[in-house]
Amino acid sequence: MKQGTGNREQGTAASSRRAALPAIMVAMLAMGGCALLGGSHEPATIYAPQVAPAPDPAWPALDWQLSISRPEASRIVGTTRIAVRPVPGELQVYKGALWAKAPDEQLQDALLGEFEASGKLRAVARQGSGMAADHRLELDVRRFDADYAGNAAPAATIEVGAMLLGGENRDVIASRNFVQAVPAAGTDPAQVSQAFGQALQAIAHDIAGWTLQSGAAQGKAAR
Repeated sequence: MKQGTGNREQGTAASSRRAALPAIMVAMLAMGGCALLGGSHEPATIYAPQVAPAPDPAWPALDWQLSISRPEASRIVGTTRIAVRPVPGELQVYKGALWAKAPDEQLQDALLGEFEASGKLRAVARQGSGMAADHRLELDVRRFDADYAGNAAPAATIEVGAMLLGGENRDVIASRNFVQAVPAAGTDPAQVSQAFGQALQAIAHDIAGWTLQSGAAQGKAAR
């Protein structure tokens, strides 16, 4: 009987070890910082572009509660793979490099940071947060790639379509296409990531300013 008990205890211990493996792997990934194992079992580096909000004090203030929708993105753009255009008409991805967040999430985060830092709105939040918003900003990420365009080093290129909706019927107040291209200091993915941080900050700044100015113009026209 003791032998049977011992086997059960060994089986339980083995099962516990197997159950603990995923948690251990997550812990190792967290401690490792940038390193993880990709699908090809080769080490990959995770990049998280740094975006520092830089709102314009001259932007108009609005008595709004604005929600920012999760940006739409194509299958290529909406992943954590880092896209690169080595030549016009050809889209590839960097080997062994990933974004920490998909581009649509990066854009939404950057815009939230820009609006919050500006202090020009009564409230701003992600759509679906539960906040009763009276205006909504809808976004479409059309490009988020490192474009060589015939140069020695690529430019971090971001293109976003934006539409501002308001009123009970969510009427279109304004719409516009935004593009930012920031040359990277070199071809290394870390340098490309740094350029994307600058491009994200610039395009978030442009969209936030346009949103506030469009809202102010619409308010004046309604008077």
